Amino acid sequence: MNHTHATTIVIPTYSEVRWDYLTRTLASARAQTHTPDEIVVVVDHNPAMHERIQRELPGVTVLQNAYAQGVSGNRNTGAFHARTPLVAFLDDDIIADPDWLARQIEPFADPTVVGTGGAIQPAWEGPAPRWMPAEFLWAVGGSYAGMPTETAPIRNVWSANMIVRKDVFEAAGGFRVGFGKLGSRNRPEDTDLCLRMSQVNGGRWMYVPSAVIQHEVPVERSSFRFFVRRCYAEGRGKVQMAGLHENDALGAERDYLWALPKAMFRYFGAGLSGKGADNFLRSGGVVAGVAAAGFGGVVETVSSKRLSRRTPVEATP
Repeated sequence: MNHTHATTIVIPTYSEVRWDYLTRTLASARAQTHTPDEIVVVVDHNPAMHERIQRELPGVTVLQNAYAQGVSGNRNTGAFHARTPLVAFLDDDIIADPDWLARQIEPFADPTVVGTGGAIQPAWEGPAPRWMPAEFLWAVGGSYAGMPTETAPIRNVWSANMIVRKDVFEAAGGFRVGFGKLGSRNRPEDTDLCLRMSQVNGGRWMYVPSAVIQHEVPVERSSFRFFVRRCYAEGRGKVQMAGLHENDALGAERDYLWALPKAMFRYFGAGLSGKGADNFLRSGGVVAGVAAAGFGGVVETVSSKRLSRRTPVEATP
């Protein structure tokens, strides 16, 4: 094995409710054509689950989150433990294609590449929602329409399917602890990491669409209510993330938003042309997603301004 491509796979988990998901993820990680040097499962402040994994799932390294509760600290614990040049992150509810790892490490032959991401296909537990626009599959953790169809540079990838150079990851400080997914709260800790790692020696990220994982989507996440709430959370999270960076951090989001009216009219036109009434629903889904994300962005902007005005007063003795 090429030592420069030696890889540790880190899988964060937190609840025994997800046990079946976790065992499927581990099975797919073990079945890779490019064998990982180590598979590390990190448990988020759940001693009982930590003990159960040690007892029932031999052949993996099991760690407890060494940081505050949340997925960012969970991933950092595994990544800082790794002794390989590359560290791969997978969520605990995915199934990776057998050649996922082999394909996704290929761009690291270029020393300027600091990280890679691959395609994420939603694996719907129930039927796929008729109203879901392909441009919004990110809301359920999937790759969305408009992303590259061949290996290409990209601003950021998602931590459900991400590989990083360990030295650059450490130089950037890893995931920002306290900023990320915790319970039902979503914040774009993966985008934040990608931006900070790119600033280390001017490195770049590559998207590898041929490196595929299936991401479980439970029935409750296929509802319109979940979709709207997720878009709202994304709007808030991206504004919050932008406040953590001095440079413009939302250029990709603006490009994405400019493309959405075209998608909306395309779906609507397809419906008028008799290509299926579902296209009218997808057109409405675009409108609802944009509105929810925009509202979330406004709420976070107003909230941040109020906090910045109040904090100096509250700090006065």
